[in-house]
Amino acid sequence: MLKSQSPAPDTETRPPSHLFYLSSLRRPLVDRAEGIYIWTQDGRRFIDGSSGPMVANIGHSNRNVLDAMKRQMDRATFAYRLHFENEPAEEFARLLATKLPEGMDRIFFVSGGSEATESCIKLARQWAVATGQPKRWKVISRFPSYHGGTLGSLSVTGDDALAETFTPMMQVMPTVPAPAAWRDRDNLSMEQRGIRYADMLEEKILAEGPESVLAFIMEPIGGAATAALVAPDSYYPRIREICDRYGILLIHDEVMSGAGRTGKFLGGDHWNCKPDIVALSKGLGSGYAPLGALAAPMRLVQPLLASGGFQHGHTYAGNPLACAAGLAVLGEMDRLGLIANAADMGDLLMDELKRLAKRFPFIADVRGKGLLLGAEMVADPDTLRPIAPAKKATQRLLDLAYERGLIIYGRKVKGGVDGDNFMVAPPMIVTREQIGEIVAIIGDSLQVLAGELDLPVEG
Repeated sequence: MLKSQSPAPDTETRPPSHLFYLSSLRRPLVDRAEGIYIWTQDGRRFIDGSSGPMVANIGHSNRNVLDAMKRQMDRATFAYRLHFENEPAEEFARLLATKLPEGMDRIFFVSGGSEATESCIKLARQWAVATGQPKRWKVISRFPSYHGGTLGSLSVTGDDALAETFTPMMQVMPTVPAPAAWRDRDNLSMEQRGIRYADMLEEKILAEGPESVLAFIMEPIGGAATAALVAPDSYYPRIREICDRYGILLIHDEVMSGAGRTGKFLGGDHWNCKPDIVALSKGLGSGYAPLGALAAPMRLVQPLLASGGFQHGHTYAGNPLACAAGLAVLGEMDRLGLIANAADMGDLLMDELKRLAKRFPFIADVRGKGLLLGAEMVADPDTLRPIAPAKKATQRLLDLAYERGLIIYGRKVKGGVDGDNFMVAPPMIVTREQIGEIVAIIGDSLQVLAGELDLPVEG
């Protein structure tokens, strides 16, 4: 436990918890949440500057969503998909399809991001078998990356810290380097670097044997594993071209970047990069109910239906209460113009973070789209030498912000074992004034961090 993270007053008298998570650190009991704020039972207010783990896209306690859920609760909270259809799921699927790329109109609802990515992988494999391509089974992913915590989704996750323990229990899939072109020190333009990183996929396909490769899964805009990494623009069409050349399915993991957070409904929409299959979650339900989705075109679904159906499912797939929440969330995004606000406030937040980077040159890169932004910290901005892991710079920064009433997000960006960053991703309802408050707290926290770790500061 870090010395700075003193226990909240209400943790001193509470009985020992029977819950266990990643840390033994006790956190205060939540009391209520509204908008971008969360209050604890001991009276403190926190700004949710990361929307939890990039979930609460439309903010907390939206009354229209809660009312929609209450109306559904009064009718039915559960109806198993093999026994009944339900109106919220049908309406939600229809509305969702209108927001996705043309033809991406077959939806399979799940309960979360790991279920969504694993469903995508299983759909791809069953499509290959149903179309006479049973030798295709390898799913190439990027390193680092994060696609979920189940053994199936973990097999395509490029994160040593999370996956190493479970490697003997799963089929580990091949990887290619994530396009961290900003780190490269060469004479290539960013456009050339984007092509070079994309061509690494083709090299891997040829090395593995094209006839054995089923799909390539990627986050169009990076999540926790790469702190909102964005590839050069040239990367995206080249990836699509390579997948088409070898008959490989392109899966976009939009669990974190989808549902409007980046200023487009899908992160891939920034480059008009159309995937074959999409995974959605997090902001799709915005924290009101466990919810995720797989989206695919009929050309992939029809062969499965003709050969006996999708051999996959979860108990809460298409749950009427969860789908009522998701339908209301999409309605509020439209009513409040939240995707446009995410774009506008994201531009403002990006400018403010870049100003902080000038003040604190140990921030070597600021990146992302809309309200999915990240910043990477290094010990030496010239050589990009990382901060010593023993200093726990990321966790220290998160603690400093937390002590000041701001929640931000961070994780090691080099396979989960090295590299320091922080992510800022407030709810899409955030205002200009609230952006100012968030940035001020981050600035104060960075100032303290720089003094403690002897990191460079301008002026």
